Amino acid sequence: MALEQRSVAVIGGGIGGLAAASSLLEQGLDVHVYEQAGAVRDIGAGIQISPNASRILSRLGIADESATQGVKPLALHQRRWDDGRTLRLTPLGATIENACGSPYYQAHRADLLHALLSRFPSERLHVGHRLTDLIDHGDRVAARFENGRHITVDALVGADGIHSTVRRKVFGVENPQFTGCVAYRGLVAAEKLTALGLPLESQIWMGPGKHFVHYFVRGASLVNFVAIVEQDFGTRESWVEQASVGDVLAAFEGWHPQVLAILGAVEEVFIWGLYERPPMPHWSAGRVTLLGDACHAMLPFLAQGAAQAIEDGAALAQCLAKIGGRDIPDALRVYESLRLPRASRVQAASNENKTRFHLPDGPQQRERDAQIRDAATDWFLKAMSWIYGHDAGAVDIETCSGGREG
Repeated sequence: MALEQRSVAVIGGGIGGLAAASSLLEQGLDVHVYEQAGAVRDIGAGIQISPNASRILSRLGIADESATQGVKPLALHQRRWDDGRTLRLTPLGATIENACGSPYYQAHRADLLHALLSRFPSERLHVGHRLTDLIDHGDRVAARFENGRHITVDALVGADGIHSTVRRKVFGVENPQFTGCVAYRGLVAAEKLTALGLPLESQIWMGPGKHFVHYFVRGASLVNFVAIVEQDFGTRESWVEQASVGDVLAAFEGWHPQVLAILGAVEEVFIWGLYERPPMPHWSAGRVTLLGDACHAMLPFLAQGAAQAIEDGAALAQCLAKIGGRDIPDALRVYESLRLPRASRVQAASNENKTRFHLPDGPQQRERDAQIRDAATDWFLKAMSWIYGHDAGAVDIETCSGGREG
């Protein structure tokens, strides 16, 4: 089968789905995206684009948009919850770009989504398409949508998020477990916080049972924050559930005045429950596979959720381009073998940070603080190189497929 004849349906038009579709299109595949909403849009929240993701986005042609709309933080600033004491100030900016070969950006999710949309052919994006059924016939995959449309393709990719219909249809219902944490998020106009003199940093404040992260987005015109709080009862796993500003202020009572000032300036706060999912044993079945949150939803303690989805798309495109002409199921198995171990490792590292960030004041906390304080910049870069230095688009297909290359 010729490369340009291979058809791929991507279910889900979020950042992961559009990035994957763009990578597939770059490899010459006939790809279309099907989004259930009536328009592609993302909620107002920040996103961290680490070098492992920015190098892929640059290849997709959105480096200029990232540089214009994104913010390059100069440092990662780790601080104590009550007195604001600096535990460590780790240089980012040019330091991490030189070490990893690609920049580190912080951006508004909607800006990244718009950049991806601007590069993707509009005739290949189909909104108002809610998937209701799919059948893998062995030689082709048939899919049906709520609006009555039917499609038949060579491969189908579920990029439809934590509540993935594709995953449920192929692998059954999952049972995520509440982590005991909820996350509050919001945006504040930077001009409302000028009195704080916030530097161009990503700051993380660690305290007993909670932590607080804030950084600039959208050309430093907005400050994005995420506040993670331990609590006994869960809430919906949704990014559009509104919360009371008073509730989050009460949760951080006694914290440093800077944290309270940021929270006090916000006009709208959202809350979502954090649920843990064990790594899936498989992502692919026949001509159907998954990517991003559909197969490896991550807790927000390592800022790698979107980055890993972008990596998935780059690796998937390489596998389908180089193997799929002869055997699409084999290409999807190779994709899974490449991506599942790495994504599972990142998931585990994210989970570990939950405990590390939330230690109660005492001996373990003091030991953690000493380790952070004594770590050198070179140590940090080496420790993170397995994440930031990875190039998901550089796939050794011949080795992975045992010499079978299409």
